Amino acid sequence: MRITTRDVPPRTAWALEQAGVHPLLARLYAARGIRSADELDDSLARLLPPEQLKGAAQAAACLADALAAGQRICVVADYDCDGATACAVALRGLKLLGARPDTLSYVVPDRAVHGYGLTPAIVDLALAQRPDVLVTVDNGIASLEGVAHARARGLRVVVTDHHLPALVNGEVVLPDADVIVNPNQPGCPFESKHLAGVGVMFYVLLALRAELRRRGAFDGASQPRLDTLLDLVALGTVADVVKLDANNRRLVAQGLKRIRAGRMQPGVAALFAAAGRRAERAGAFDFGFALGPRINAAGRLAEMTLGIECLLTDDPGRATELAQLLDGINRERRSVEAGMREQAEALLERLMPAGDPPPAVALYDAEFHEGVVGIVASRVKDRVHRPTFVFARGQDGLLKGSGRSIPGFHLRDALDLVSKRHPGVLRKFGGHAMAAGCTVGEDDFVTFAQAFATVASEWLDDTLLARTVATDGPLEPQWFRPEVVQILEQEVWGQAFEAPVFCDEVEVVSQRIVGERHLKLTVRHGGSLRDAIWFGHSEPLPERSRLAYRLSLDEYNGQQRVQMVVEALA
Repeated sequence: MRITTRDVPPRTAWALEQAGVHPLLARLYAARGIRSADELDDSLARLLPPEQLKGAAQAAACLADALAAGQRICVVADYDCDGATACAVALRGLKLLGARPDTLSYVVPDRAVHGYGLTPAIVDLALAQRPDVLVTVDNGIASLEGVAHARARGLRVVVTDHHLPALVNGEVVLPDADVIVNPNQPGCPFESKHLAGVGVMFYVLLALRAELRRRGAFDGASQPRLDTLLDLVALGTVADVVKLDANNRRLVAQGLKRIRAGRMQPGVAALFAAAGRRAERAGAFDFGFALGPRINAAGRLAEMTLGIECLLTDDPGRATELAQLLDGINRERRSVEAGMREQAEALLERLMPAGDPPPAVALYDAEFHEGVVGIVASRVKDRVHRPTFVFARGQDGLLKGSGRSIPGFHLRDALDLVSKRHPGVLRKFGGHAMAAGCTVGEDDFVTFAQAFATVASEWLDDTLLARTVATDGPLEPQWFRPEVVQILEQEVWGQAFEAPVFCDEVEVVSQRIVGERHLKLTVRHGGSLRDAIWFGHSEPLPERSRLAYRLSLDEYNGQQRVQMVVEALA
């Protein structure tokens, strides 16, 4: 474990503070690359313009034509939170922009039956809705066969996606869609390459509104308010763990402001209630760890239509009913995950008899559940700090794997190299640098595991294999106040714009185990006694300890106390 301290350019921090930024925030922002207070402007006017997004104008023209002709539009969704929110944004947005409700429909794959993306089978499922236009959300960029199948059936296809395109023999190949909107397609000048699927669809709606305005459907004063969809955009963006660059932070900030003000979809409000979270104090943490998992649970263990319907309904009672159902499914998911994690731990021990993990990990057990392999892969990756794939047997008998990576190891590129070195082993693969999926035959699992580990041994050195916790250094005692914690909680933190973690040497005054596996501490810091807790850690700490920690508010009997939540021991 290495604990590092982020560099803080002193002149930048000073300039931010002089511009009116809170002194602690000025330091934190400067350490994350913010150079001026102007960059902190999260107004909608500062969003990148939709005309920069390749294909958005063409998609807008196609959809405007369909609306004018009263044609039927079917949205092809995905079975995760990003896909569910993108589907809800698409349908709600098209309705706002004039589509008749009876012309709109959607289909979403069943993870176990159909697999991911616009497959020919999903096209056939969509044909039952008698559509004229298919619009994919959060998928489609690698669906070569599915798009071809849809076009052969006379459908127009608009692909909206953010994943990387398919590679065939090392070359990028795009589907033969009528329009492709994806910031990661070749030749797209859009500055933010990190839009989530829901963000891409929101941008298509912005372009469609501009096209309809140009056609005289409405003017600037009477045009529909698409910002009413930003609670969904924010939720999907954070839940998909995309990089929170400046554009994404603006989208999330605007969504959070709406939620805190009570302006949100009934389903979002119901999910906050089901999760026991307070919408008036909503933060990005709620999206990633409370709402997102409940929607994702539907796609993992049941069917994502439950999650999508929760986000689509305007009936608060129905929203509450669906949110409670999703909460129950999420509890079941936790139980399944706990069992799989125990099995994974046993498999892992066999791979590391000397205590050291291999360069990369691939695990498979016949009892693993396909819907939870991604979560378990993430947990194993966090434990051993190695690129990890976890596989389960699909209904077709093939092994479906979900992978998670560590900084410095591009997972999709690693799969591409494995496919070149071992032709035929990977039946299908795709994804990103940090998360990917693949399909292999059961007889090919060992070959894949060995090939994957070989690539990791070639690409990863000791520096990359060392677990590193980046911190913001010591925290002055003056900032240990509830109002300061609330200020921090109001900010947008997330992937590549990490929440503050501080590091200080403390005196451990007392320590005890609570809840069987959490270490409850009283420490002396800056001359004062402070509460601290280390979740999931039961080993006692030395009397003098250097801790990496974040701040949280512990509320009991109406009283708020600042608590240090320990992340690591130096």
